[in-house]
Amino acid sequence: MTIRLWTCAAACVLALLLSYPSAVAETSDAAPKFTGPGSCSAPSCHGSVRPRGENSVLQNEYSTWAVLDKHSHAAGALTNEVGKRIGRILGIKPESSAKCLDCHALNAAETQKTRSFDANDGVSCESCHGPASNWLGPHTTRGWTHEKSLLEGMHDLRDPIKRSETCLSCHLGSTFKWVDHEMIAAGHPDLYFELDSFSAAMPKHWKERSKDPWNELRYISVGEAVQLRENLRRIARESSRFWPEYSELDCFACHHNLSGAKNSWRQERGYAGRRAGNPAWNASRWTVLKVILEEVSADDARRLDRELMRVNAIVSDITAERRQIGAVALAAAEEVDQISHRIADHRFDSQAALQLMRRISLASDWISGHGERSAEQAVMVLNSLVVAYGANTKSGPELAQMKSAVTGLFQLVENPAAYNPSSFASQMRVFSALVP
Repeated sequence: MTIRLWTCAAACVLALLLSYPSAVAETSDAAPKFTGPGSCSAPSCHGSVRPRGENSVLQNEYSTWAVLDKHSHAAGALTNEVGKRIGRILGIKPESSAKCLDCHALNAAETQKTRSFDANDGVSCESCHGPASNWLGPHTTRGWTHEKSLLEGMHDLRDPIKRSETCLSCHLGSTFKWVDHEMIAAGHPDLYFELDSFSAAMPKHWKERSKDPWNELRYISVGEAVQLRENLRRIARESSRFWPEYSELDCFACHHNLSGAKNSWRQERGYAGRRAGNPAWNASRWTVLKVILEEVSADDARRLDRELMRVNAIVSDITAERRQIGAVALAAAEEVDQISHRIADHRFDSQAALQLMRRISLASDWISGHGERSAEQAVMVLNSLVVAYGANTKSGPELAQMKSAVTGLFQLVENPAAYNPSSFASQMRVFSALVP
């Protein structure tokens, strides 16, 4: 084992010396730079074909990313037929536009790159883990700690809040990255996210270090809170420039199949909190979190619900003042930020998993009535909860039945234009009856 570790260290140090010699010091005063995924690809580092069990990492992380992870092909989406068409409509060249490269690649400034960096590698290791030049070599040496790597520029993805923030910087947007209504109209998919579902689909290339078997529930719950917080912050940023930004509203309030008034579930439900004809705020990042909070902290749930009723009212009002929209959204974002830290400190267990599944599925009318995006979010969270529950318990035949019921729910949100809240709520009740 010692020989293997030192071989790994030697390979990584050699790769680093070729790109940025000063970075192998114990600590560095130099600004960290991006070295590219090739610096991690040695078979004795992270490029093994098969996972290994003798070390704290799997050592096949690079291979998993290169072969199975869609992130490695993200840049290719810019030059396929849909990417080219989006570029024509927007009047840009996606393969060279920062608007696209900021999320579909690691679009670092020239001063932030070492000689080994290749911009064609797509969304690569350092997109999530941070610039590696100052810790790439040292992090394999005896006595080096994770905390030292963090000081040298590594991102702390073990922290559920920071992990969520890292993913959401592209999967929702940040100050410098966003998908707006213009891009969606040009053909870019609308953005949605659920931390655990998206992590599993990468697929996972890491070992869980927490000794808490129910840590997955923490990531699921924190991910819901952080994406709501970031959504509110994005509303505040956008309202400072112009409003309305329709990508923040419920897409399917406008983009849905028309039917006779007697068959319209939207008209039957009504337009609580807004004038008929005004598109509603896309509340999908709140509808499921509200139910989770009712289990974790009922007081937080009630207080935040009042805040978000204000957000919904003002965001759905096309005559509202932009400054007022920003102020209301930021106030709610601050509240969610504090709540996300309390969720991160909450202890979950098997009973919490069951109770969350019960609460979400029993909130079928609340969730389904907020439209397809809220229903979709609920399905992803329920699926993650079922997977976590099955991994940590000696479950009987009810687990297979719950998985089958979740599959039925996924089928009901596959075609947004055909979404029917009554059918979805009915299937949620089927799931609820199966929860032990």
